[in-house]
Amino acid sequence: TSLVVGVFAVYVAHTCWVMYGIVYTRPCPAAADGAAGAAGGCIWPYLARRPKLQLSVYTTTRSSIGAESNIDLVLNVEDFDIESKFERTVNVSVPKKTRNNGTLYAFVFLHHAGILPWHDGKQVHIVSPLTTYMVPKPEEINLLTGESATQQIEAEKQTNALDEPISHWRSRLTLNVMVEDFVFDGSSLPADVHRYMKMVQLGKTVHYLPILFIDQLSNRVKDLMVINRSTTELPLTVSYDKISLGKLRFWIHMQDAVYSLQQFGFSEKDADEVKGIFVDTNLYFLALTFFVAAFHLLFDFLAFKNDISFWKKKRSMIGMSTKAVLWRCFSTVVIFLFLLDEQTSLLVLIPAGVGAVIELWKVKKALKMTIRWQGLRPKFQFGAYNDSEKKTEEYDAQAMKYLSYLLYPLCIGGAGYSLLNVKYKSWYSWLINSFVNGVYAFGFLFMLPQLFVNYKMKSVAHLPWKAFTYKAFNTFIDDIFAFIITMPTSHRLACFRDDVVFLVYLYQRWLYPVDKSRVNEYGESYEEKSKKKAHRE
Repeated sequence: TSLVVGVFAVYVAHTCWVMYGIVYTRPCPAAADGAAGAAGGCIWPYLARRPKLQLSVYTTTRSSIGAESNIDLVLNVEDFDIESKFERTVNVSVPKKTRNNGTLYAFVFLHHAGILPWHDGKQVHIVSPLTTYMVPKPEEINLLTGESATQQIEAEKQTNALDEPISHWRSRLTLNVMVEDFVFDGSSLPADVHRYMKMVQLGKTVHYLPILFIDQLSNRVKDLMVINRSTTELPLTVSYDKISLGKLRFWIHMQDAVYSLQQFGFSEKDADEVKGIFVDTNLYFLALTFFVAAFHLLFDFLAFKNDISFWKKKRSMIGMSTKAVLWRCFSTVVIFLFLLDEQTSLLVLIPAGVGAVIELWKVKKALKMTIRWQGLRPKFQFGAYNDSEKKTEEYDAQAMKYLSYLLYPLCIGGAGYSLLNVKYKSWYSWLINSFVNGVYAFGFLFMLPQLFVNYKMKSVAHLPWKAFTYKAFNTFIDDIFAFIITMPTSHRLACFRDDVVFLVYLYQRWLYPVDKSRVNEYGESYEEKSKKKAHRE
């Protein structure tokens, strides 16, 4: 544990140093003296000359252009003011090639006013695709009244066709220009900004032309539109805002990180969840989120470590509710399948999958199950309970008896109501949603048997308190993430439900203090262990 905490501290310190290096850029030291700055390798901003600029946006099906042919002008802003933000919506003609799953590109030029871009030697431009490929979301229907048998066959054919990615229209184009009159040191030019810079020699000094940037993080899945073969025009919202050097460098690194995730197999939707963290969140709150996420990762690891260690050493189920373990396993697997069906972000899906595997292993331990293979056929054997464990099972069964009177009618009623009034993609989707709604809405009731067993035994010494402590910290951290990461509303509410359960466990911890002189199932007490350690010393 000490090693893990040490590595975590080094990781946080390294992250802070990297973030500082991104936000802060060292200016040219010779910039204070103009003549010395020219000879000292300084790179000066061309915008400091206050040139009269013009912004032009063209569209074409080619990824590179050399002349004015086969391009369409969709937006022209004369007397472009780099300090003034704006947003304009224009209609863009969609070529036949694009309607047939082709790509359409936007060429954004920033050039001197009154001069065509390809005749201006000091123009800067940037290219961005206006289309992307993605599998469309399946249409939801009423399972009882929405379709006949014939329509169902047609829907299945349509679903198979929709499994293939098709072209979608990016309805937003967000532009930025770096407006700071910053003088760069030519000997230590940041690599991230360098690829967006274009330098020109003006007399004895080197100047960099305006840095034009397209904010790809603002391209969200919710703004995408399916391109049909009959589509001839689509709206495009072009927005502009100035940007500082520090934020520009930070945004470049974030875009590169999202691109890397997509190269590693993240889908457009998964990458969109990461984009939402940066775009929809205040920068200061985002910095807090980085530290919170780091601590969440640490507590997750420590909770898993202590939970696995506790159950690995567990030989007796005295004081432990088997029904609660079974229910926790069932609910964790159902939640994982639900998140998978909803195509939730991998940031939520992967931890849920790991948790489901651990809960399945706990069930094996709780039921004292052993698996023996007879050829290719597995044979399951279950161990016997002693008298104390049987007493615990009696309390457990008693608690479940009372809960069943309330739980089963609620779950069945909720499933029937959703079948009549809510639309779903398939019967499997309705089944998973019904299970998960029961888990989220009434699942905390299945945590009550353990509370009932604690009450009957007047003890909480049998619980894995180290793992509980780390999970409690993570539960409160999850409350913060519930407002940041996109997830189903029911999953978000479940985070707050867990807070109440942990508070009840803490109350029982206070109400039933651990008797350190009591002998455990191994014939030892805490005080005897302490005496043995002191004697060895």
